[in-house]
Amino acid sequence: MRSRQNERVQRIPVETPGGLYSRWFVAITALFVTTLIASNIVAVKIVDVWGLYVPAGTVTVFPLSYIFGDVLTEVYGYRRARLVIWLGFACNLLAVMAFTATQYLPAAPFWDAQAAYERILGYTPRLLAASFLAYLVGEFANAAVLSRLKIWTHGRLLWVRTIGSTLVGQGLDSLVFVTVAFIGTMAGADLVRTIVTAWLVKSAYEAVATPFTYLVVNALKRAEGIDTYDYGVSLSPFRLD
Repeated sequence: MRSRQNERVQRIPVETPGGLYSRWFVAITALFVTTLIASNIVAVKIVDVWGLYVPAGTVTVFPLSYIFGDVLTEVYGYRRARLVIWLGFACNLLAVMAFTATQYLPAAPFWDAQAAYERILGYTPRLLAASFLAYLVGEFANAAVLSRLKIWTHGRLLWVRTIGSTLVGQGLDSLVFVTVAFIGTMAGADLVRTIVTAWLVKSAYEAVATPFTYLVVNALKRAEGIDTYDYGVSLSPFRLD
């Protein structure tokens, strides 16, 4: 039975007959990258959510990247999700390089917003390292767990798979980011509280968005005519086949 499924999955086209990615794949990829870059910009604002203080990106756009990541893995498989994760990393790096280069360009004499620009878009090396590392660890963990859960559940219980993979991915993301960015600058208890708060808020976002995830996944599977199972696919983040 597995060999027949594996053979069927390997024949699934993830590209159009002309060799180009489908418009739906490109659209989801664009949304994924956009939410990723936007989340890093809005994260400089700390917001009050029912008495919990978290970066704005935590409750606005960043969790959407995990939802779009779930859609990519569920519909197109781990290999395509892996490609998009690296693409998102490259685009985010390019955006940061552009922000930084612009920061050091000489300002016009009449322009008095340099301090405001640096406050919003002037990333410190430590925060950059924390953000990039947490992104890679969290996104790859999310995609890998979802990929394997799909095989183990025979494609059933999508809500369990998306929420379960998000709990792992967002947990690792929060752990890595807060630890790398803030260890040594706050008490241990505050560090743990910040990690747990960010994890729970982002995971709750995924749970609330589950009906939306079902809607998009089912629509894409019908439109593309595919439903990918990653039999025999390596989960190494460093393979781009």
